[in-house]
Formats: sequence, C-alpha cells, structure tokens
Amino acid sequence: MPRRSITFALALFFALGAAGQQRPAGAAALAGPTPAIAERTSGMLKLDGYFPLYWDERTGSLWLEISRFDTDFLYTTGLAAGLGSNDIGLDRGQEGYGKIVSFQRVGPKVLLVQSNQSFRSSSANAAERRSVEDSFARSVLWGFTVAAESHGRVLVDATDFLLRDGHGAGDQLSSDTSVYRVDRTRSAFYLPRTKSFPRTPRSK
Repeated sequence: MPRRSITFALALFFALGAAGQQRPAGAAALAGPTPAIAERTSGMLKLDGYFPLYWDERTGSLWLEISRFDTDFLYTTGLAAGLGSNDIGLDRGQEGYGKIVSFQRVGPKVLLVQSNQSFRSSSANAAERRSVEDSFARSVLWGFTVAAESHGRVLVDATDFLLRDGHGAGDQLSSDTSVYRVDRTRSAFYLPRTKSFPRTPRSK
C-alpha cells in the first residue's frame, strides 16, 4: 500500500519552566447524540488540507477532522525558531524523527498508532506477515475522543496533542538539577505558522 507523506506546519508560543511532569487534561465524556461536524464547528476558522483544522478563537482550541483511517502517513516535528545557543542544539529549522502512523477508530475513540517498521515481513504468505506483526508491538501515541461526525468523517479536539513538547525540547534542556516542561498557562497556538497545506491545482 503506498504511503502518503503529509506534514503539519504548526508553530507554538510556549514557555518552558522548571517543574515536574504535567498530565494533560483528558477529554470530557460526551453526552447525548453526536453532533454533525458543521454544527460543532460553526463560527470556527477552517484551515483546509489533507487533515482539515478548525481554530476556535473563543477557547483557544484546535480541532482536527479525520476522514482517512488505517492509512499510513508521516508524522514529524520540528523547530521553526532557534534558542540561540549552539551548545544546547535547539536550532532553527531542526527536524525531529519522522514516524509512520495511522488513525484507527475504536467506537468513540480514535487512536494515533505508530507501526513497527524495524521488524516487518514482505512475505506473500499472510500467516507469516501476521506472525511478525503479532511478535512486535505497535505504539499508541495518542488517543482522541470523537466530538462530532458526518458521513464517515470525525472531529476530535487535538489541542492537548498539539500544544505540548512533542519535539522533546524540554528533555534537551533538562539536567540533573532541573526539569523543563511546557507551561500551559503561557502557551498558545501561533496562527501565522499554523497551516494544513491544501492541495492546489497544478498550473499548465
């Protein structure tokens, strides 16, 4: 199956402060029937693309519309701006390690799953391929809760997933005497660099 490569350009204003680990807030349980996506995103700014984004200015939340399940794509992180210290190594334009992932839905949950690319089989025998898959675990990077749904497409709140230190900058800054994490009270999405790259027709 061909793999699609897709990149999110998502820049954050975030402040790192010395503290212990912070547990992200979980999604609230949904009550009643699931609303339609158009109803749930009414009044939000839509950023169209491979995975459309919706910006809710009132709450500072970023929502993600998912229509492609069980389809591999590339998830990667990077730094749009540097720290200004060569010794630390957090430089402008730095790229993180790419991961081949896919969205998988299980009832009201959507899981972002990273497949195991280190151990895989290209055998024509389905039993052999299944044997390798069952012998080495996959990783669930995040779990989302479906907030709205329309015609096979679902909407999830991606704020906690995106507004975090996915690049590992805090780990690079930490030492034996201090630990750094994202301070959510001083963090927000930077919209000028938040994009979803819609496909545009090629000029003839």
